[in-house]
Amino acid sequence: MATWKSGKVWMAAVLCFIIVLTGCSSNNGGSKENSNSGKNNSANTAEQSPSNAGTAGEGADAGADAKSNIEFMGWGGDTEKAVFQTLIDAYMKKYPNKKVKYTVVPPGEYYQKLDTLIAAKKTPDVFYAGGANFNKLVSSGVLMNLQSLLESSSLVDQNNVWPAALDRYRYDGTASGQGDIYGLPKDVGPWAFAYNKDLFDKAGLPYPSAKAGEYTWDDMIADAKKLTVANERGKIDTFGVAGYSTESAVWANGGDWTDGKGNITIDTPEFAQAMQFVADLNLVHKVSPSPDDEKAQNGYARFVAGKIAMFPMGPWDQPGFWDLPFNWDIAAWPASPNTGKTATWLGSLGFVVSAKTEFPDDAFRLAAYLSLDQDSQRQNYELGQAVPNLMDMAKGEFLQMDKKPETRQVFLDIISDYGRPPIENTSKNTKWLDTFWQDASAVWTGKQSAADFVKAEQPKLQKLFDESNK
Repeated sequence: MATWKSGKVWMAAVLCFIIVLTGCSSNNGGSKENSNSGKNNSANTAEQSPSNAGTAGEGADAGADAKSNIEFMGWGGDTEKAVFQTLIDAYMKKYPNKKVKYTVVPPGEYYQKLDTLIAAKKTPDVFYAGGANFNKLVSSGVLMNLQSLLESSSLVDQNNVWPAALDRYRYDGTASGQGDIYGLPKDVGPWAFAYNKDLFDKAGLPYPSAKAGEYTWDDMIADAKKLTVANERGKIDTFGVAGYSTESAVWANGGDWTDGKGNITIDTPEFAQAMQFVADLNLVHKVSPSPDDEKAQNGYARFVAGKIAMFPMGPWDQPGFWDLPFNWDIAAWPASPNTGKTATWLGSLGFVVSAKTEFPDDAFRLAAYLSLDQDSQRQNYELGQAVPNLMDMAKGEFLQMDKKPETRQVFLDIISDYGRPPIENTSKNTKWLDTFWQDASAVWTGKQSAADFVKAEQPKLQKLFDESNK
């Protein structure tokens, strides 16, 4: 589940579903991830899988009979809670002396509750962490360094885990993706581009391409104009596109929020052009809902009602989409005509271990089981919650599922090729980013051009970033 899809800006309404399943951590005009969550992994043989392995770094049966009581804390909706309770029950059945207390906290209260427990020296043994909160926890010494356990353990075949998933939990104190590993991926949440095939068929249009770079912004606008339909009163009843990801547009066009070294880089022509493109989908082209339209009915609700032709989705959205009364599929995000490239965010949430745990081996064992056990990964993807963390499973049986989307290879392309970590992964504190999304409403409503906005906003964000991230 990855963790977010938010109400800070009008296009982010769709993201309210992501935090439940992915834990993704990006907030934008069209998306937010905490992550799938997203949700935005790997022993590849029965002998190597956590369900058949023993204590971290030891033989398959070593330490299996030792007694331990550990606590695992996470968040999620009823479906995720049921899945993880089933997995934990299976874990305790496999290891009768390993007792696990599972606590679920409402998503909006999770990190506040975690901070309270840490301060009271009651940190759970295993818990969720991702994005800026993960960086902060590593820097504060709260998390156990898992590097030596990974290297000596029979629980994990690192060569069979998506590099983008493991690298998300590397942190050297200044940059994510570097240094030792402090967590194992709960999921990877590729934010894909869904479309209503029935609406495309009705309009006599070819479907957007599943291959990155073949379908551009210009192609999408041309199609969206033909797919946008007004009712007899002249009010738009069906929109061509909604929830377009600002991250996708900015990254595809060669821009970014930071340079990864503490400098805010929104004041560039590439960034301003991409941001204006997203705003103009409504302001100029009239093919996307306005802020007022979003307040009346958000993009997600419109898409599932068959009133949006193109809309973002993560793997965790599959269960809700499987029952839709129309045909749909996923495509690559449209490419910038200026660069020929596309991009999107790749959410993730991690299982981390307290540096103060009384049972480090067993806490690692549980994290590895939940992250990389073949049975748990199979159950997750069959329920439509996630792409397997195990590469061989993802490229094999996951692709062979007989359920939509038909072009589920797009999910894998995002993970391995053009998916990007959410913006907040450069931070320990997101006040600067929250401020950006709040202030960006001036662009979405047409009160300010993107070029003027980023010029004025950059020094403000730089000050906020410097105050809490350096």
